[in-house]
Amino acid sequence: MSKYISTIGLLLLSNAFMTMAWYGHLKIFGKEGGHSSTPVWAIVLMSWGLAFFEYCFQVPANRIGSEEMGGPFSLVQLKIIQEVITLVVFMIFSLTVFKNTHFTVNHLIGFALLVGAVYFIFKG
Repeated sequence: MSKYISTIGLLLLSNAFMTMAWYGHLKIFGKEGGHSSTPVWAIVLMSWGLAFFEYCFQVPANRIGSEEMGGPFSLVQLKIIQEVITLVVFMIFSLTVFKNTHFTVNHLIGFALLVGAVYFIFKG
């Protein structure tokens, strides 16, 4: 059971860094942050710095969780878990950091379809 929890926990941490690297600069260095004149190359370097930590969690998560390394998940299962975690982390991030983000019924239906994908991936 600990490989399940370790894999999912590391994927959650990885995706938190990934989301910050991909979208955090829009808030921190965007118009609202008063830094819209920050050069793009500086933003890219900052994002790469955050992405380093993403990889520090992502790679061990995949190694611990992979069947090929003695873990409980197939490659496809690892990928679908990562995608669902990415959307959950993104949703929480966007609701807490970008207060003007609103999710509609269509978004919820899309998320429900992804949960369905998880079901079918794990059923096989």
